[in-house]
Amino acid sequence: MSKNKVTKHRVFTATPEKVYKAFTDADALASWIAPYGFLCKVHSMELQVGGHYKMAFTNFGTGSSHSFGGEYLEIIPNEKLVYTDVFDDPNLPGQMITTITLRKVLCGTEHIATQEGIPDAIPTEMCYLGWQESIDKLKHLVEPNIPDA
Repeated sequence: MSKNKVTKHRVFTATPEKVYKAFTDADALASWIAPYGFLCKVHSMELQVGGHYKMAFTNFGTGSSHSFGGEYLEIIPNEKLVYTDVFDDPNLPGQMITTITLRKVLCGTEHIATQEGIPDAIPTEMCYLGWQESIDKLKHLVEPNIPDA
């Protein structure tokens, strides 16, 4: 396990378009991106290269929260998102780079998430745990195929 970098791989039975939408629709993103026990509020989302976003995770049990934001560096619809993450907390300095790649495969979508530049104060194994939980929530959002009534 490399310090300050995590990579998670998952295959979803959903289409790349549906998985991509889960990353680019503010309400969808807020429903799954925070690990279990946290609520997410997306304050702003300017989905364009050079655009910015701002969100906060709130611990449901304690009410404490941490906010962060960043800039979109690369966007290829239904294939790739690259963005920065910067915490508002000065105890979590630096800039992380998150890369999301999506690839159509026979049974759905291959998803690879890489996050680099994780602040030293955040243990890498906690990032893995958080991503595992978030990706599990993402699966429950994108895999059901619910037809319109």
